[in-house]
Amino acid sequence: MEINRIELLSVGIDVGSATSHLAFSNLILVRDEKSPTLRFRIEERKVIYEGRIIDTPILPDRSLDIETLNAFFKEEYQRAGIDPDSIHTGAVIVTGESAKKRNAPQIAEALSKDAGKFVAATAGPNFESLLAAMGSGATARSRDQGKAVMSCDIGGGTSNLAISRNGKVLSTSCIAVGGRLMALDSEIRIRQLADPAIEVMRHIGMEYRLGDRIPKEHIGNIAAKMAEVLIEVMMGPPRSPLARKLMMTGDLDYSIPIDEYMFSGGVAEIIYGKKGRYNDIGSILAKTIRSLTPTLKSPVVEPLNKIRATVIGAGAYSLSISGSSGFMDNRLTLPLRNVPVLRVDADLEKLSVEHVVSRVQMAFNRFDLEEGQEIVALYFKDPVRVHYPSLELFARSIESALPNTIHKEIPVILIFEKDIARSVGNVIRRETGLKTNLLSLDELSLNDGDWIDISKPLVGDQVFPVTVKSLVFTTN
Repeated sequence: MEINRIELLSVGIDVGSATSHLAFSNLILVRDEKSPTLRFRIEERKVIYEGRIIDTPILPDRSLDIETLNAFFKEEYQRAGIDPDSIHTGAVIVTGESAKKRNAPQIAEALSKDAGKFVAATAGPNFESLLAAMGSGATARSRDQGKAVMSCDIGGGTSNLAISRNGKVLSTSCIAVGGRLMALDSEIRIRQLADPAIEVMRHIGMEYRLGDRIPKEHIGNIAAKMAEVLIEVMMGPPRSPLARKLMMTGDLDYSIPIDEYMFSGGVAEIIYGKKGRYNDIGSILAKTIRSLTPTLKSPVVEPLNKIRATVIGAGAYSLSISGSSGFMDNRLTLPLRNVPVLRVDADLEKLSVEHVVSRVQMAFNRFDLEEGQEIVALYFKDPVRVHYPSLELFARSIESALPNTIHKEIPVILIFEKDIARSVGNVIRRETGLKTNLLSLDELSLNDGDWIDISKPLVGDQVFPVTVKSLVFTTN
């Protein structure tokens, strides 16, 4: 009996600069009857549990407190009545200033392993911008309203920006502006001070250190300058020295006309009228941003999700599904995690062994990698026509391009944008010496610099869950 509907339970876990929390979602996958390959698509995403929000625990040495985080998330699973073994997919994302902590990579990996069967460990400002745009509802609104929406997710350490149009995220960026870059005690002494806040103070002629008492007027000046550079980046491109200094990524694509602006994140709760807490600069920052929104070129609209935008994005929008014509050697062990994606710019009009080998080598060289050193995923857009002599030539080209990988029995992962994975896999096994350790997937959209996790197939050995992610941990 053919399977036409699949239900998956997903988790999103966000360890942020200021707060940490999780959310569980149900994902419904159905066969797309309009697709030539009857591939599965995600038809419905429903958040079924939104957890408590805690201050991100920090140890005296300024590292993240893994024991407290682990205990908190285990308790959240119990409160939700969900067994980690029932979780099929999802993502742990470490964001903002937390991603700069020395033990951030270890914590992301540890939490992801305990969270479920196929939960990705992720980090990176552009990836966070993507998830926040989706989780806030900005991307869906751009599709439903036919508008270009700029979303700005303001957390404790960063503001993550994205431009969505027609249901797709077209551009992302990030600047170090956030509500927990400076935290205060009850006597208005500085108890937490991040480098971006020090940079802002230096720019406006102030110098404070941990433990110093700071006048409210000066707190307002710091927040005002942060708000000013954020609005500068939103209207862009950023040109002031301070804005350029605080940028954590490249610029947005400012050639896209913006129809609406939308704020999410913890600071956005206050922008849209909720009362804030007063142990950091978030409330003052929010009020200052709100006072500057009339200078934006288009209206500001309210999102569906504010403080939970990133965690909902991680749980409900981090999963991709391969096409229905994958090819897998059944001796491969899945899941495969943290596999770097190398784009291979092979031209089908120039198909030859020499051409494919040279393009594969160029892909390795771009990332200073040596062929046969580690598992990679080679990503091709449209390298070969579905014509047996051409497929045979392409198969022999792959064999010639990966001699060390094949000799060391390292898995060969080939991913295609077009629906050719099964054809390529069958011809490689039939016509070359590469008989094992082969995985060929298709109908996925990837980029250079992506990382992927690949799970066990859902249907036969053909439909594979894939998490496309980033792993960018910035050290202080």
